[in-house]
Amino acid sequence: MDLLEVRGAPNDYVCESGVIQHLEPFLKRYGFKKAFIICGQRSWNAVEPYFPKDRTLSYSFFRYHGECSLPEIERLSSHCIDYDVIIGIGGGKVLDLAKAVANQVRLDVVLIPTLASTCAAWTPLSVIYDDNGTYVRYDIFPKSATLVLVDPNMLLHSPVAYLRAGIADTLAKWYEADCIIRQLPSPPLSIKIAHQTAYLCKTTLLEHGPKAINDFLEKRDSFSFRQVIETNIMAGGMVGGFGDRYGRVAGAHSVHNGLTKVSSTHHLLHGEKVAYGILIQLVIENHWDEIHRLLPFYQALQLPITFQQLGLPNEKEVLHTIAEAIVQPEESIHLMNVIINKETMVEAFYQLEEFASNYKNKERHAL
Repeated sequence: MDLLEVRGAPNDYVCESGVIQHLEPFLKRYGFKKAFIICGQRSWNAVEPYFPKDRTLSYSFFRYHGECSLPEIERLSSHCIDYDVIIGIGGGKVLDLAKAVANQVRLDVVLIPTLASTCAAWTPLSVIYDDNGTYVRYDIFPKSATLVLVDPNMLLHSPVAYLRAGIADTLAKWYEADCIIRQLPSPPLSIKIAHQTAYLCKTTLLEHGPKAINDFLEKRDSFSFRQVIETNIMAGGMVGGFGDRYGRVAGAHSVHNGLTKVSSTHHLLHGEKVAYGILIQLVIENHWDEIHRLLPFYQALQLPITFQQLGLPNEKEVLHTIAEAIVQPEESIHLMNVIINKETMVEAFYQLEEFASNYKNKERHAL
C-alpha cells in the first residue's frame, strides 16, 4: 500500500551544552538498565569527556568497523543479547548502524551525534553501503529514535570539514524536495510542512553558514553556529520526516551514489559529494542562474565544483561509469520531472565543468 507516512521527530530531543552528562536520568526515565553502545574510537574520544562519570547503569561498548554495511549490522546484532537499549555515538554512519541494529533486534535506540554533518540523528532510516564504501540502498524503519542528545560544545571540537559537509547535505533538502513537491497540484499539509522546512534549511544555511564556520574555527558557541547545527540535524530531518518519499532525495543524492562507484572519490565526505550533486541537478533543470548564485557560497565553504576538486579524472569512461549508476531504475533522480539517461548525465557533467571552470577563471582574473 503506497501510503504517505509521517515520522516527524524522535520521541525526545535535547540540544544543550552539557546534556550528555544527564544521559542516565533520561535512560532511567524510559526504564532502561543495560545499554549496548556502538561507536568508533574517534567517536568515543570525542564524547568521553562529556560522558557520565558516576555511572549506575550497565554499559557495554562495541566498536564499529567503518561502514554501515549488511555484514556489520549482522555482526553487531549477534551480540545484542540481554540488552534493553542501543546507544549510537558518532557520525552519520555510526548512527545509521545503530538504528539498523536496533531495528533488527527490536530495541529502542538512543543517538548522540559527535558531528553536525547529517540529519542521521533525526531520521528513522539508514543508508547502507558495502564494506568498500559503495552505496547499496537506504532502509526506512517503522520507529524513530527514542532519544537524541546534542551537545553544541562537543560539536565545536569536531573536524570543520564535517560541518561544511553537513551544510551542503542539508542545503540539498531544498533543491531535492522542491523539484518533487512542486509537481504536486494539491499537496497535503504534511508535505507543505516538509516544503516550508526545506526552504527554511536553504535560507538559514545561506544566511548563517559562512559565519557559523568562522565561529566554529574560533570555538564560539554563537547564535549562527546553533542555527546551523540544528538546521543540519533537526530541520533537515524534518523534511523527510513530514514529506516521506516527497522530501527525502532526488537528483543530488543519485549523483552522490554514482560518485561512490569511483574509488578516487572515496576520500570525499557524503555531504561534499551531495554538494556537487546539487549543481548537477540544477544543470539538468537548466537553472544556471541558481548555480551562479550558489558558487560564491560553495567557494566560501570550500565545496567541490570541478572534477579536480572531486579528485575525478576527466575521462569519458569514468564519467560513463558514474552516469550509468546515477540512472539505474531504482535511483531517486527519476523522481524529477525531466527525461534522464546516461548520455544526458555525462553531458551535464561536462556542462558544469565548463561553467565552473569559467567562473573560477573570472574569479582569478578579478584578484
